[in-house]
Amino acid sequence: QVHLVESGGGLVQAGGSLRLSCAASGRTLSNYAMGWFRQAPGKEREFVAAINWSGGNTYYADSVKGRFTISKDNAKNTVYLQMNSLKPEDTAVYYCAADYTRLVVVVASGYDYWGQGTQVTVSS
Repeated sequence: QVHLVESGGGLVQAGGSLRLSCAASGRTLSNYAMGWFRQAPGKEREFVAAINWSGGNTYYADSVKGRFTISKDNAKNTVYLQMNSLKPEDTAVYYCAADYTRLVVVVASGYDYWGQGTQVTVSS
């Protein structure tokens, strides 16, 4: 079992930055692909970013490409999402997820473990 806990969410003005963290316990993340997803009120959960087990491959949704960066520190068993140039449409609950695979996983159904989420609100 992998237990994931997100942190770092909050209220920020448009154009600002936040860094989300996802700390894992129970297993080492060195063998896990990780992803970030988000869900806004009344909308489906959507893919944001993903990284493979080694941190060498990443993938982003078009809506965040060039603004968000996913990274993985296997020594700290933590995954990060650096979010820059935030927009009001980035407002959502952000979830991290883990899957025991060496691939990059970009669909929610491909993940076995999920955190509880952290709220990000971007004001205009």
